[in-house]
Amino acid sequence: MTYPQQPGGWTNPSSGQQPYPGMPGYPPPSPYGYLPVQPSPPTNGMAIAALVVACVGVLGLCAYGLGGWIGAIGAILGHVARRQIRERGDAGDGMALAGIIVGWIATALFALAAIGWGVGIWYAATHSDSDTSNFIQLVVG
Repeated sequence: MTYPQQPGGWTNPSSGQQPYPGMPGYPPPSPYGYLPVQPSPPTNGMAIAALVVACVGVLGLCAYGLGGWIGAIGAILGHVARRQIRERGDAGDGMALAGIIVGWIATALFALAAIGWGVGIWYAATHSDSDTSNFIQLVVG
């Protein structure tokens, strides 16, 4: 008895027959054909947390001007997550990397804003009232 031609042209070298489910020497069939389905690795939870915390840092910087330091926490979580992903083989390396990038950008913007606030306070403290009002008019417009 011959079997119909199978996709890929598989033949049994000993008999020249096509394989069928359960034939020795061949993997068991999966719902998608003769190749076994490989499960995807789980996504690292710390990578998800890194991206979420870094985005909260950016939103805090935009909304209140004081939440930018939270971005550093997201970046550090991203570094830890990438190490865990390399060691465990988890998924989520892209999320961890995005958390690192967004977190450090939020931290840098917060540092620049803090320097600007410090310069403004220093200028206001060292100049007379008329100079300060001129400075405020210059900044505000």
